[in-house]
Amino acid sequence: MPIVAKKIQDVKAASIEALKYAFGDSKDFIFTNYRGLTVEQITALRKQLRAKEAVFKVVKNNFARIAFEQLSAPDMSGYLTGPTAVAIAPKDANEVAKLLFDYLKEVPALQIKGALIGDTVYNSAQTEAFSKLPGKLELIAMLMSVLNAPARNLVGDLNDINARLVRTIKAVGDKKAENA
Repeated sequence: MPIVAKKIQDVKAASIEALKYAFGDSKDFIFTNYRGLTVEQITALRKQLRAKEAVFKVVKNNFARIAFEQLSAPDMSGYLTGPTAVAIAPKDANEVAKLLFDYLKEVPALQIKGALIGDTVYNSAQTEAFSKLPGKLELIAMLMSVLNAPARNLVGDLNDINARLVRTIKAVGDKKAENA
């Protein structure tokens, strides 16, 4: 159970404000336990996450809990225990979750605690299932393919009519040339 102080010191209040700023307008967060990772491994993970426009931030649990409360987020105190780092995903949380679970295969010391996606709290297993879903860009590509299929089929059918006519005329011409 976290200890709640009656008055928060100015330095701590500034740290909480900095966390709120870091969380920014993002609505998607993935909570991890980074114990056992080397500095090089964390640096490599941060570099991969930066490519997805995500941030991997080590947080103090009490400060993060207070920041989430002030941002009117669901209760995340169950995931804010032990050494905690938060992957902040401003765009596509699915891609960030995939990257974290792929990195987990390489470095088993990383542990995924859970996630806050939008206003929904996911545990570790649900976060893993979420990471296996197609991402936003993949879904858009699938939708565009489905929407484009009827037009593509129509063009193919219309071209087939012309091709049949040309083949028929050629066959008639060949037949007449053969008889003459």
